[in-house]
Amino acid sequence: MLGRNAARLGIWPSVQSPFQPAGYVALMSTPFFVEVTPNIPEKLKRLPELAGNLFFSWHRPCRSLFEDLDEDLWRQTDGNPKLMLRCVAQRALDRAAADPIYLARYGKVLATFDDYLAAPAAPADAPLVAYFCAEYGFHESFPIYSGGLGVLAGDHCKAASDERLNFVAVGLMYGQGYFVQSVDSDGVQHAVYEDHDPRDLPVKPVLGADHAWLEVSLEIAGRTVHARVWRAEAGRVPVYLLDTNCAANAPEDREITHRLYGGDKATRIRQEMVLGIGGVRTLRALGLSPAVWHINEGHAAFLVFERMRECIAQGASAEAALEAVAAQCVFTTHTPVAAGHDSFPDDLVRQQFAGYLDAPGLAAADVLALGRAPGVPHEFNMTWLALNGSRSVNGVSRVHGGVSAALCQAQWPELAPGENPVGFVTNGVHVPTFLHQTWDEFFDRHLPAGWTGRLCDASLWPALERVPDEDYWSAAQDVKARMFHGVRGRLKAEFAAKGMSHAQWRQAVRLLDPDRPDVLTIGFARRFATYKRAALVLADRARLARLVGDPERPVLFLFAGKAHPADEPGKALLREIKQLMLTPEFAGRIVFLDDYDMRLARWLVSGCDVWLNNPIAPLEASGTSGIKAAVNGTLNLSVLDGWWAEAFDGTNGWGISPVNVQDPQRRDALEAASILETLEDEVVPLYFARNGARYSPGWVERCKRAMATVIPGFNMSRVVNDYAEGIYRPAAKRGAALAAANFAGARALADFKRRARAAWPGVTLERVADPPPQILREGRLQMQVAVRLAGLRADEVRVEVVGERRLPHLDPDGPILSSFRPHRRDGEWRADMTASGELRGDGAQLYTLDMPAPSSGQYALEVLATPTHPLLSHPYEPGLMKRLA
Repeated sequence: MLGRNAARLGIWPSVQSPFQPAGYVALMSTPFFVEVTPNIPEKLKRLPELAGNLFFSWHRPCRSLFEDLDEDLWRQTDGNPKLMLRCVAQRALDRAAADPIYLARYGKVLATFDDYLAAPAAPADAPLVAYFCAEYGFHESFPIYSGGLGVLAGDHCKAASDERLNFVAVGLMYGQGYFVQSVDSDGVQHAVYEDHDPRDLPVKPVLGADHAWLEVSLEIAGRTVHARVWRAEAGRVPVYLLDTNCAANAPEDREITHRLYGGDKATRIRQEMVLGIGGVRTLRALGLSPAVWHINEGHAAFLVFERMRECIAQGASAEAALEAVAAQCVFTTHTPVAAGHDSFPDDLVRQQFAGYLDAPGLAAADVLALGRAPGVPHEFNMTWLALNGSRSVNGVSRVHGGVSAALCQAQWPELAPGENPVGFVTNGVHVPTFLHQTWDEFFDRHLPAGWTGRLCDASLWPALERVPDEDYWSAAQDVKARMFHGVRGRLKAEFAAKGMSHAQWRQAVRLLDPDRPDVLTIGFARRFATYKRAALVLADRARLARLVGDPERPVLFLFAGKAHPADEPGKALLREIKQLMLTPEFAGRIVFLDDYDMRLARWLVSGCDVWLNNPIAPLEASGTSGIKAAVNGTLNLSVLDGWWAEAFDGTNGWGISPVNVQDPQRRDALEAASILETLEDEVVPLYFARNGARYSPGWVERCKRAMATVIPGFNMSRVVNDYAEGIYRPAAKRGAALAAANFAGARALADFKRRARAAWPGVTLERVADPPPQILREGRLQMQVAVRLAGLRADEVRVEVVGERRLPHLDPDGPILSSFRPHRRDGEWRADMTASGELRGDGAQLYTLDMPAPSSGQYALEVLATPTHPLLSHPYEPGLMKRLA
């Protein structure tokens, strides 16, 4: 933040920034640096308090208090209220303090803020959840995020605050964060890294009992590395951020937290050690004892080691410690391909952990085995560590849950992917953050009072159908005009900075006219990873030119996104789009916007008419930008993957079915053709079906439907409540049971698993009595099997019959949004067989089933045997299964 804002304000530091690594040399400097700060008037004395809580990031009336002091300065500071208060003119503050209208708004915001913070706390029995993530996207003025993972983490914290969860977050305080993007006229992306001044950020140092800045330390590569602790506040939720830029550290260790996702593997493993191990030690130093530890992506999985070390120090064996820790840990994976999971060579792990691996009770070989992915020797995999160290594992959409279950199948080799413990909680978005202010005010006028507290109430949203179409269209056009205005200004500054002419700018923005926003605008903005196929619709240039070149039905494409600096194929896609933007045929009809951030994201998802998403299925874990768009009435045109596979109902956007072909080039060609065909035959005609009116009634109807179907199911309040009830509470209960009585439960469970694994090769199933091939509806289903237990007790082996109706066919299952909710499709059932106590002559235990016949139809039956224990987190947790079909 310091670099970009200093450049815009014309100020450059002459002193070392707290975040500059040793030996840093500024690109520009002045002989000295002086900042003259205004005095905050007494009537506005709480403005700094509002600037210091990330509540401002989702409460627009709060942000407008700062913006209205000086709109130009607000833009120059990238909407940063802390920096703005230090640089705003005294006369602006004095004018506001004398303005009764401003003071009334200020008072209303303070009342809302105070009421929000004073709302009843979480219930006394609510478990404390510690949420760990490598990045957080709260607001563009707090740049410690790179993309969707960080924005989701920020939304999770915001919704946890809204829903009053007992919740604390842990992350890293990056000196530079992710890069600032600049793309030249040749389409070449340039990554610029800028130091951030902590005075500009909504953080403050955490002070210890001695009133000194709180630091924690850990051993890395045989050296003691110190990390100081900062605190941000997301409403009610504290966010603790670790920073290794401490004077006591060696120069290379001061740079550990310098850059988000930067450096080599040695830097990455050190970052992840600070996050996982240092994060646990931070919470302990603060006197906190979480009941649940949420590992949001594998970067934080080293916390498993630190938690095991704690349990061993309290007297648990390594095996019991793992069980006790895993029961409390939740792992959310966001990566649908194995190559995307962090892994490190064993030698590097040994070097960086050094003496940590030789701690009492820990054997280095056993520790390394926790991160060993099957078939990949000598590599330590963070996802596999998280899988071994967690008993609750989930993907972030229904499709992604299935993909992740298959990707992780080797963890439970005797189970089919659909049987293993990997579930899903489909993502949502924090509606107050991403719903445009115009729509917020529109809902105030047209929805029942208190609608903000009923986001999940599906019965509320059909009220949109009764809103006059003309009113709806006027609101949508206002949002779009505002987006056009912002994008024009952004492009004007970009073109001027690059030395491009005013004529070139006018050509680029000729359709971006806020006074005439009636142009079909299609947005594509996301990370430029190759599987997202940003340039897919550009393959057939002639067809695309006809689509965008119709003067009677103008069409505009807006693209934005960053490619990772090391992703050459991703940068090539970006270059192709940028170069196309500057050709005479597509100038002004295809526009690429530099430096995609949260502010630009809010503009685009709310102001575009159509949101395009065309990933290679099933590689889109979720794709929350499309949710943000639909919340604002923007229609999705998307491949049926991620969240959209659950949300699309045929009336709320357009779904592109993935083609099933083996040749990637043919797949891309077919899916590109399908998208263009949908645009030509459905999207464009519907948008311009005006019949002499200002708008298309069919289009407005579909936009209303998008809002009404997506908001109640895909908002972050629903998500955190699914986590709280389906994952957090059960994990806290299991963790307490295993830790009680000096880890007696953990020891018993570890012993049981050891015995079950040793005995399982000798366990067999054999039919004794099958049910008759036809049973009357009022009859009973009876069967018997014999199980050789190989030394296990009858109550340690669960035998069940699984039935699935084949005729009539099962009805398609609707979007249940979380596999951790009780759910079973009609026509599927499970029934436990009972150990009769009777043994055959060969010692096999007889198990019987005697139940009323299920509903009429034809059923496929399968008998499953699995080891069972009352302290298992999932019925199939051990991954051992015998089948009898």
